[in-house]
Amino acid sequence: MLTLGIDTSNYTTSCALYDSENGEVIQKKLLLPVKEGEKGLRQSDAVFHHTARLWPLVEELFGGRDIGIDAIGVSEKPRDAEGSYMPCFLVGVNAAKCMGSALNKPVYGFSHQAGHIMAALYSADKTELVGQRFIAFHVSGGTTEMLLVSPDKDRTFNVEIIGETLDLNGGQAVDRAGVMLGLKFPCGKELEKLALQSAEKYNPKVCVKEGNCSLSGLENQCILMHKKGASAENVARFCLDFVGKTVEKMTEYAVGRYGDLPLIYAGGVMSNSIIRSRIESKFNAVFAKPEFSCDNAAGVAVLAAMKGAENG
Repeated sequence: MLTLGIDTSNYTTSCALYDSENGEVIQKKLLLPVKEGEKGLRQSDAVFHHTARLWPLVEELFGGRDIGIDAIGVSEKPRDAEGSYMPCFLVGVNAAKCMGSALNKPVYGFSHQAGHIMAALYSADKTELVGQRFIAFHVSGGTTEMLLVSPDKDRTFNVEIIGETLDLNGGQAVDRAGVMLGLKFPCGKELEKLALQSAEKYNPKVCVKEGNCSLSGLENQCILMHKKGASAENVARFCLDFVGKTVEKMTEYAVGRYGDLPLIYAGGVMSNSIIRSRIESKFNAVFAKPEFSCDNAAGVAVLAAMKGAENG
């Protein structure tokens, strides 16, 4: 089965082809442009950029070849919860339904979060966990959640939030520190490069209670360090050590409460090498490969193949 995946998240236009016979994924994606000094995009701007970028990416993905697809998967909302909605996903949904109608192929809708989870399982060669219980972290600019994932007949994953941020998301904290330091949004990769140049390793006091975290204090501390003349490298390192320790403490809570379940980490923030090494040193953790950590359509392409196989 060959499936096309489409994901039009708040910051990335993405499409992917998944061949279930050989397990290969080919993906194309582009970050949406954000003006210098800005910390994000309005939904109306995101919709415009997705609309302009999606078809050239699909054209590049197919490369002018006459490739027959069996089904289409698309991210239709941020997460599987009542009221979960963002206008930017309508661009992908509309394109998927148009192609599905024209080709007489089934279109399967999934949440963006389910796509992240599936992309992590696929890239880490852990697809056998589909149908089992595990704990997943989804940490990005729009989400900071610790999830108890169990099988679901209709949606593949049943997701229960067992810990989350009470204020800033992990990616927001990283981006705000980066913009303050003059980096281009989104700032994750450049902030990591800066942090790796620091000779410091911080053990900050973080706020995690009953699995929930607060990250607003991180922004304030980064601002204070910057005002007091700390180097950009040290501010960046402090920021990432703070996020890493927060995820570490959330993980400790989950393991203590739910036992020795598999641990899966997804989302753009979790592609950070500093955070990853901290978690891997203490837990038997599975991380999505970097190219499958940030927003991508690969996960929904794999999910569409699984759904198509179920429907025969």
